[in-house]
Amino acid sequence: MTEPIWLRPERGARGPRPAHRRADIAATAVRLADADGLDAVSLRRVAAELGTGPATLYRYIVNKDELFDLMVDAVLGEADPPEPTGDWRTDLSAVASAQRELVLRHPWLAGLPASRPSLGPNGLAWQEAMYATLAGLGLTADETLLRVQTVLTFVRGHVIDELAEREAARRSGQDMRGWLDAQGAYGDAVIGSGRYPQLSRIMLDAETPHAEDRPDRLFRYGLARVLSGIG
Repeated sequence: MTEPIWLRPERGARGPRPAHRRADIAATAVRLADADGLDAVSLRRVAAELGTGPATLYRYIVNKDELFDLMVDAVLGEADPPEPTGDWRTDLSAVASAQRELVLRHPWLAGLPASRPSLGPNGLAWQEAMYATLAGLGLTADETLLRVQTVLTFVRGHVIDELAEREAARRSGQDMRGWLDAQGAYGDAVIGSGRYPQLSRIMLDAETPHAEDRPDRLFRYGLARVLSGIG
């Protein structure tokens, strides 16, 4: 079994000096994924962008999973974890918000399994910051883990929905407000039928679906409820 990439030195003790750094490979792959999605990232394409052959990349990584590991750790290094305030709700909320913004900047992150966190230096720093938010509450290791994972699961689900809505808007040329306007006549028919009184109340009175900051509002509300449940 090959050692994890984080245990292997970037430059071997023998052989020629590497022409590239892992950071170069990661940055190239991230650029491709940001532009064209995760499916666009292949060892062949990354090698071509670097002006070398695919076989050359095997001096640095053993497979595509290691390339993904480098990519995730690279984007986690774009910013340091939020500075702790000592208030666990504030601190865990800040971490959750930062993770949301990261995935919105790099949508391909949502396509990687959340159950396999980055173990690179930047990933370890973020994990430490997440678990440290609850360090003063006297929780067991499992209680801490499950609470943090619950928050991250909420963040991931919310962001996946945000990204799906963005993609729908791109395909149709209609944002949420435009889509709601287009449903106007049908909405009147649903309300007028009298068969859906609770739905009709929401359709008539709710402001959130029409709010300019609707994604942010939904995220803040949902996160606050999750944190209340944890508390």
